[in-house]
Amino acid sequence: MDSLLIEGGCTLQGEVTVSGAKNAVLPIMAAALLTEESCIIKNAPNLSDVRFMGQILASLGAKVEFDGDTVVIQSKEIHGRGDYDLIRKMRGSVCILGPLLARLGVAEVSLPGGCVIGSRPIDLHLKGMEALGALVEIRSGYVIVRADELVGNQVFLGGRVGPTVLGTANVMMAAVLAKGRTIIESAACEPEIVDLADFLIGMGAKIKGAGSPTITIEGVAKLHGTSHEVIPDRIEAATFAVAAAATRGDVLIHGARCEHLGAVLDKLSDAGVSFTRGEKTLHVTGADVFKPVDVTTQPFAGFPTDTQAQMMALMTLTDGISVITERIFESRFMHVSELARLGAEIAIEGGATAIVKGGRPLSGAPVMASDLRASAALVIAGLVADGETTVKRIYHLDRGYERIDQKLEKLGGRVRRVKES
Repeated sequence: MDSLLIEGGCTLQGEVTVSGAKNAVLPIMAAALLTEESCIIKNAPNLSDVRFMGQILASLGAKVEFDGDTVVIQSKEIHGRGDYDLIRKMRGSVCILGPLLARLGVAEVSLPGGCVIGSRPIDLHLKGMEALGALVEIRSGYVIVRADELVGNQVFLGGRVGPTVLGTANVMMAAVLAKGRTIIESAACEPEIVDLADFLIGMGAKIKGAGSPTITIEGVAKLHGTSHEVIPDRIEAATFAVAAAATRGDVLIHGARCEHLGAVLDKLSDAGVSFTRGEKTLHVTGADVFKPVDVTTQPFAGFPTDTQAQMMALMTLTDGISVITERIFESRFMHVSELARLGAEIAIEGGATAIVKGGRPLSGAPVMASDLRASAALVIAGLVADGETTVKRIYHLDRGYERIDQKLEKLGGRVRRVKES
């Protein structure tokens, strides 16, 4: 198991290119199950989650080939029962449910796992499948979904904390081969949903309204192969923007789509960070003095929960009181105790609100990553802390950031990957 050794006190400077979006490529790979023909997926990030999804698809009978940042998937002969031990380890694997049901009429998928950031039930996924005519059963750790024929219907996917992103993806993938029209109401509006819709449209699907709360799908009899380039990862772009700001650096981020980063850029601006938007770039310059901000996570186009931890790391450097409210996941403050090891002063109120009293100097210490985005926050804190910080369990980082240690090194960060004894 690897760790990162970070020598703090650096200033990030230079240029960096963000990789393809993890949260877009996983459902797109799953969507390749919908056709017998080959699908070519470009700009796929080299991440453990992506390779893991490749293993899951291969276990279903698909042929999966990786060549640099391109994945070629052909699902000519597949079966509907997923490998229990593979699927239960990764939350994103649940998105094979819709394609298998649509293609084969049956899907048997183990209940998925993932980062420990709170309860993430799949009840809305199953509600959507039932609305299309499927029968749902949970037995021996498997979700078993069957349908002789899927029929379009009106599906409402609003949940307790807003629309479900993976649920929207799952229902959309099932509906493209259903008979008739499906209307998804309270659909997730995330850019990753739009990217999946674009991929499906390239396969011959008829989809309108992706990126809005109402998506309309006219079912077709068959889909074909296609070639598609995955959008850049907006969370990686946001992470590098926060890291550049925190180190008072000067970084040009290639591949950043500013239209996907509106809420993050708004809060960075409130904090006093300077930046310049380009067509496909973001130039970030850190401030000499930061200002405290209040942040509340929300579904897109609100402030993303996947950038909450990174923003908290920045706020520890800010004189005054910042308030961060988490409205998406109830257990997403596990990084607070680790930031405290570095000297941060953060109090949790009511389980969903973090009060950050910033301005105290951070000092390096051994810390433990609890999930993917918490890992990124600890890396940012380590970059500005005095002395050496060791971030352990960085397999979380490798799930969502491609070569982040190498990218930071090129920007002047003193970061080194080491094997734990």
